[in-house]
Amino acid sequence: MIICLVSYIIVGMIMLGIGISQWKSQKPVGFYSGEKPPAEESVTDIEAWNKKHGMMWMIYGIVIFISGMIGGYIGDSVWSLIPLLGGIGIPVIIMILYHNKLRREYLK
Repeated sequence: MIICLVSYIIVGMIMLGIGISQWKSQKPVGFYSGEKPPAEESVTDIEAWNKKHGMMWMIYGIVIFISGMIGGYIGDSVWSLIPLLGGIGIPVIIMILYHNKLRREYLK
């Protein structure tokens, strides 16, 4: 259980780091590593694009951290899987939908 909790904390910190780097980036950022960032001329507001993507990743890191804490609090039972899996799976789907919304809003 401790190893799982530490893993969630580390992963949450990595996601926070990704969010902070995207928030501070001067060039348009991509959503994930497999996607090329959009060209600067195709983004209507680069600063807003980057800040919204960065905030999305920072929130994801916090959700992972919180779900790990809840799962750790519940302890070694089947029920601890619900917050742990819910802290990773459901937010990814929401992030994909939000990214698609941002694409419609900020890309020419």
